[in-house]
Amino acid sequence: MGRTREAGCVAAGVVIGAGACYCVYRLAWGRDENEKIWDEDEESTDTSEIGVETVKGAKTNAGAGSGAKLQGDSEVKPEVSLGLEDCPGVKEKAHSGSHSGGGLEAKAKALFNTLKEQASAKAGKGARVGTISGNRTLAQSLPCPGGRGGGCHPTRSGSRAGGRASGKSKGKARSKSTRAPATTWPVRRGKFNFPYKIDDILSAPDLQKVLNILERTNDPFIQEVALVTLGNNAAYSFNQNAIRELGGVPIIAKLIKTKDPIIREKTYNALNNLSVNAENQGKIKTYISQVCDDTMVCRLDSAVQMAGLRLLTNMTVTNHYQHLLSYSFPDFFALLFLGNHFTKIQIMKLIINFTENPAMTRELVSCKVPSELISLFNKEWDREILLNILTIFENINDNIKNEGLASSRKEFSRSSLFFLFKESGVCVKKIKALANHNDLVVKVKVLKVLTKL
Repeated sequence: MGRTREAGCVAAGVVIGAGACYCVYRLAWGRDENEKIWDEDEESTDTSEIGVETVKGAKTNAGAGSGAKLQGDSEVKPEVSLGLEDCPGVKEKAHSGSHSGGGLEAKAKALFNTLKEQASAKAGKGARVGTISGNRTLAQSLPCPGGRGGGCHPTRSGSRAGGRASGKSKGKARSKSTRAPATTWPVRRGKFNFPYKIDDILSAPDLQKVLNILERTNDPFIQEVALVTLGNNAAYSFNQNAIRELGGVPIIAKLIKTKDPIIREKTYNALNNLSVNAENQGKIKTYISQVCDDTMVCRLDSAVQMAGLRLLTNMTVTNHYQHLLSYSFPDFFALLFLGNHFTKIQIMKLIINFTENPAMTRELVSCKVPSELISLFNKEWDREILLNILTIFENINDNIKNEGLASSRKEFSRSSLFFLFKESGVCVKKIKALANHNDLVVKVKVLKVLTKL
C-alpha cells in the first residue's frame, strides 16, 4: 500500500511539472512573437515618412493589445520559425539541447534558453525615427527657403506616431537608431532660414522667389520677412518696375485684409514704396478705398494708421486718384483733431495734397469739421504743425477766390469747413495773434497769409 501511494505521488509530480514546463514554453513562444513583430517594425523604413509613422503606430497598438497573438495560431508559428532561422547558431543550440534533455521539461528549458538568448541579442537595436527628440517629421508643403525640400512647419502626425511607437517599448532600454531618418527638420522657435537678407538688393528671379513664398505661405513670420524684403527693394526704381511686371502688387495687396496689424503695416509700407512709381499707382488705385477705410477704423495713432496715411499721401500727390477719397474728408479732419502730434502732421500732409487741387475745393470746404479744429492755430503748437495748418488755410482761401465760391456761401452749412475758415472770422483772429510768434519762420508765414486776405 505504501509503494502504491509513492507511485501516485510521483505521477502527480510529473503531471504538475509537465504542466508548468508547458506554460513556460507558451510564454516564451509569445515573447519571441512580440520581439519578431518589433523587429519587423524596425525594418519597415522604405516607405514615405508619414506613412511609416502611421503604419508603425498601427502595429504597435495591435501588438500591445493582443499580447501573444496577432493573427491567430496559424500565423504565429511561421513568424517564430522565421525568427529562429535568422539565427542559425542559436537554432542549432536549441535543437541539440532539446535532444539532450530527453523529455518535455528538457525540451521546454532548451527552447526557453534559446529564445532568451535571441531576445537579449536583439535588445541592442536602436529606436525608430519617430522617437528622436527635438525632431519632427515634415509634410510635403511649402518648400523651406534656404533648404532643400521639406516644409517650413512640422506636422503633428510624426510626433504622435512616434509617441505611439515609444509606448510599445515601455520598460525596455533601447539606444537611439544609427540609421539616419529620411526627412527630418529640427524644431524652430521663432527663427526661419529665409534665403535672403531683408536689406539685400535682389534681381528679378530672386524677387520672383520671394513673391512665390509670400503667395504660398500663411505663416505671419514668413509674411513679415518677405514684405520687409520686398518693401526695401521697392525703394529702388528698377525694382519698382520689376515687382510690378512680376505681378507683385496684387500678391502684396491681398494681405490688406489680414487681421494681423503687423502684417498690414508691412503691407502698407511695401505699397507705399511702390506707389512712388506712376505706373504702380495705376495698379494700387484698386485698393486705395480699402486702405482708406482700414486707416480710419484702426487703432488711433497706431503704426498701422501711420503706414496707411503715408500710403494715402503718396497716392494723392498727383490729381489722378484724389476723387477716390473725397468721401473720407470728414474723417480726415476728425483725425486731425483727435490724433497725436505725428498723426496730425501726417494727416495735414494728406489734406495739403487735396488743397493744392482746385477741382477738389468745393467738396473739401463743404464737408463737416469739428469746431475744435480752430485750436490748431494756437501758438503753443510747434513750428511744423503751425506751418502746415497755415498752408491749408492759405490754399483753401486762394481756391475759394479762384473758384468764385465766396458768392455761394449759402450752399454751405455752419458746421462746414467753409464757415469755419471764411465766415466765422475766428480763424483770422487766431492768425493775427500768431504775428508775434517767437519763431521767425512762422512769423513770415503768418504775414504772407494775412496779405492775401
